[in-house]
Amino acid sequence: MEARADAHIPRPETVEHVLVDTEEALAAWVAEGLEAGVVAVDTETDGLTPMRANLVGISLATRPGRACYIPLAHIDPSTPKEGAGGLDFGDGAPPPRQVPLARALAILKPLLEHPGVLKVGHNIKFDWQMFAKHGVTVAPIDDTMLRSYVIGGGRHGHGMDELAQRHLGVTTISFDEVTGTGKNRITFDRVPLDKATAYAAEDADITLRLWHVLRHDVLADRMVTVYETIERPLVPVVARMEMEGVLVDRQVLKELSNDFAKRLVELEAEIHVLAGRTFNVGSPKQLGEILFDEMKLSGGKKSAKTGAWSTDSSVLEELADLGIPICQKVMDWRQFAKLKSTYTDTLGEQINPGTGRVHTSFALAATSTGRLSSTDPNLQNIPIRTEEGRKIRRAFVAAPGNRIMSVDYSQIELRIVAEMAGIPALQQAFRDGIDIHAMTASQVFNVPLDQMTSEIRRRAKAINFGIIYGISSFGLSRQLGISAGEAGAFIKAYFERFPELQAYMEKTKAEAARDGYVRTLLGRKCWIQGIQEKGARKAYAERQAINAPIQGTAADIIKLAMIKLPGALAEAGLNARMLLQVHDELLFEVPDAEVEATSALVRQVMEGAADIGIPLVAEAGVGLSWAEAH
Repeated sequence: MEARADAHIPRPETVEHVLVDTEEALAAWVAEGLEAGVVAVDTETDGLTPMRANLVGISLATRPGRACYIPLAHIDPSTPKEGAGGLDFGDGAPPPRQVPLARALAILKPLLEHPGVLKVGHNIKFDWQMFAKHGVTVAPIDDTMLRSYVIGGGRHGHGMDELAQRHLGVTTISFDEVTGTGKNRITFDRVPLDKATAYAAEDADITLRLWHVLRHDVLADRMVTVYETIERPLVPVVARMEMEGVLVDRQVLKELSNDFAKRLVELEAEIHVLAGRTFNVGSPKQLGEILFDEMKLSGGKKSAKTGAWSTDSSVLEELADLGIPICQKVMDWRQFAKLKSTYTDTLGEQINPGTGRVHTSFALAATSTGRLSSTDPNLQNIPIRTEEGRKIRRAFVAAPGNRIMSVDYSQIELRIVAEMAGIPALQQAFRDGIDIHAMTASQVFNVPLDQMTSEIRRRAKAINFGIIYGISSFGLSRQLGISAGEAGAFIKAYFERFPELQAYMEKTKAEAARDGYVRTLLGRKCWIQGIQEKGARKAYAERQAINAPIQGTAADIIKLAMIKLPGALAEAGLNARMLLQVHDELLFEVPDAEVEATSALVRQVMEGAADIGIPLVAEAGVGLSWAEAH
């Protein structure tokens, strides 16, 4: 990829990447940074998890082409690894000269905390956390990853190496080049200082150069408001939330693991009886042979690559809907196996020994809609609609003297749809606080509210939520257990009653095809891949285009609430700690004596986070565990 030719892209005539290994040299760089007013900052560590990693070095850039690396905890590469065995005749070679960690941080602190010096990072949340562990609060901050994200969320990746190539035409030194790969990979503290300096100083230099480019692009793209009001102020909020972590009860996990193991054995036996022989239930190939070669079930499809029968969830669901019991049993087996391997067996291992808590990581630039994404471990994917998923939430508990509080938005996506599509009947229902599912059931099925049954309401609820995700008549028929023709008639009646929704969907698809993106109510761009293609890929992209502004607006709103909450809680003298964000839900740990006041304040802030024309409603639940609270 060639470098852009824009005039605002900094192209330094000389590049100076230097090693700083004395206090005097470091003090001179700090003075230079204070003078510059904008400094790129990057940290090197011995791991990728902030709460477990140790600080190995810091790099600074004060202008394009001028950067330094400050080693803090490097050791001689020949030093034996801990637990490597063998004879030990001493401590190995002495470490290279470097500024002691405590002294370096003391010298850097006035620069890193100076309110008049902007600190720029790429995914600066990680660096913010590494400094916070040592009592340094980096502020004010800016993030080149997030600047790129507000311009092109869903369009391309936002890693520094990709952006350096895309915007600067620079191929950066890769991490693998300095640390090796596979079993020969070394931790960064063993990288020789010449190589470490070349790699780390380049990171800071490239970050500063990207900042000059992306600062201009965010302005030219008119995305300043989204960046300045949503993305940038969210960084320290999420960083603190991750560092807080959530308490997990090992005993509950152990009991659940045992229960799930017993259930897996029982299900496996039942599956073998239905199959007429034993086989490896976890093998898609063997399962396909059982279902389509031996049981001669119809509807099977073979993979063009492997020639094996497909047994993915869509295939099994379709067969289970036809009343074939082995398929439902296999789906149940897979659910238990996944919950056991992903959560009950492994969450205990992910408890941080220093804090006694599990610390997930929230990716800030991973989705096309603006939603946060949880990893290591993923705590956003614990099923809420199944009994087993709710059991896992029992393991997330409050510390003694506290309660878990869950606060989530009620029907936020339906409220957003009513506003974005301009549906007067739904808008008025939300303003009047009417049961939205009963109201739509009444209007679509012509049933008076006083004659409403739970079954009719359930059907309306399925359509209400399904429409947002572009549900087909086949999908709705499976969900409601009715014929595809009947489901199609329901969807048709829905659109006839709310023609504004059909018009909104067509308009949104046309905008996506024209521009390549759609926008949330607050102005975020959500790029839609595949919208210019044909067939199934285009149909999928069109469903994405319809849903993205709705889901993206909900993501923007809860982010605004998260930004406002720490200050509001502090101002009220409340000690609640935000632990997790799960889409439309926020989880807190709250002192027993402050539950009522905290609940009222959090709901107030969430409901007032944004004005979308229709009132937002937040509901709170409290308990000793996440399961009790929600």
